[in-house]
Amino acid sequence: MSLAAHLERLGRPLVEQQLAHPTVVGIAEGDLAEPVFRSWLEQDYLFLLDYVRVFSRLAWQAPATHLGDLVDLAHATFHEELTLHRSLAAEFGADLEGAVKGDPCTKYTAFLLDSAANYADGLAALYPCMWGYSTLGARLALHPPGDPRYRRWIDTYADPGFAALTARCAQMLDETGGDNAEDLFLTGMRHELAFWDVPVSAG
Repeated sequence: MSLAAHLERLGRPLVEQQLAHPTVVGIAEGDLAEPVFRSWLEQDYLFLLDYVRVFSRLAWQAPATHLGDLVDLAHATFHEELTLHRSLAAEFGADLEGAVKGDPCTKYTAFLLDSAANYADGLAALYPCMWGYSTLGARLALHPPGDPRYRRWIDTYADPGFAALTARCAQMLDETGGDNAEDLFLTGMRHELAFWDVPVSAG
């Protein structure tokens, strides 16, 4: 079993917990309260800005064979995911530029940026976000909500192109054979789960 496959097996119970989280359930059913999604959207926008920085920091350390992969990941995050957030922000009235990180966002981004000081550690730490969202997107797309705004969010992460980017992350991770991969991955998965609490606490 490859390293990425092993980590995915360990992470599946935490994905199931995410799928059962009230925020994710609300997105899946298309009836999540708008203030809740607006708050979450602002936090995720701030998260993604730092996620681009994580990819960029890893690209500086990457072997030549994967420099392009990490540049592509940074590009896709900045130009596709953040564009989606700006579009949804206009529909939900989110204040992306005025948003301030909440505690879950602050802790998660600090963990990712610190981990990215080491190439193998950084890949293991970021894999929960790539794999987790690809998995969530695929599962939620099986029964898409009627609200087109939430459906558009789901479609972004259910897209085969996003799955392909996730597979490239898995390949890079497998090649590192990171000694700390399991601990970092599970820590990242716990941050992923905690991140869904942001809108609940922000109200």
